[in-house]
Amino acid sequence: MATPTNTLTNVTPPRVPLIDPRTGLISREWYRFFVNLFNLTGGGQNTASLTDLQVGPIGSAESALSEIYGGIQGLEVSPVYKEDKKLNYGAFYDTTTQKATVINTAYAMTFNSTSLVDGVVIGSPTSRVYVNAAGIFNIQFSAQLVKTTASAGNIFIWLRINGTDVAESATKVTLQGSNAASVAAWNFLVQMASGDYFELMWSTDDTKCEILANTTVAPVPAIPSIILTVSQVNL
Repeated sequence: MATPTNTLTNVTPPRVPLIDPRTGLISREWYRFFVNLFNLTGGGQNTASLTDLQVGPIGSAESALSEIYGGIQGLEVSPVYKEDKKLNYGAFYDTTTQKATVINTAYAMTFNSTSLVDGVVIGSPTSRVYVNAAGIFNIQFSAQLVKTTASAGNIFIWLRINGTDVAESATKVTLQGSNAASVAAWNFLVQMASGDYFELMWSTDDTKCEILANTTVAPVPAIPSIILTVSQVNL
């Protein structure tokens, strides 16, 4: 009876595919593993039957087969490798002037342009910003506010999630004088579930208050009426 070669190849890790996707053939790691098994059982020259091997390994192959069997058992308890999760984000802006046609009425700020996006998207209507993963999100915006008449006017801005106003999220900006201007800029840190959406809401007590967009005037680039960035801060 031939003596099996006792040169071992480690048990192939479960992450290695049996078929190499580049060649369509069996992968090198699995080929070496099966060749090793073939050699350990006599390379086709062993007079022992499969029944004999099941009863007990023969000769010098005993320790080798025992090690391979232990490795196969180890595959059953190997950790499951999960795909790394990523933080989602989105950056948006609007190139139109947004106006209130009725005082003391809630309006949702809308967006018509996207700068960067991965897991945070503009929905329909375009005031809705959806997140595709659960987590805590930093919502940061700036709005270019103007007033075209001399009297004082107030603009109120707050956050709404899934159609419900977020408590204690409103801020008031007062504009005094003709062509008065101000930039409203702050952020909200909120917990959201996958599929949730939020809206930036605004209202004014004077229809001459607007969220203004300006075109490019050299050397200054265009001024969006609203700029919005959304960043997931945890998984």
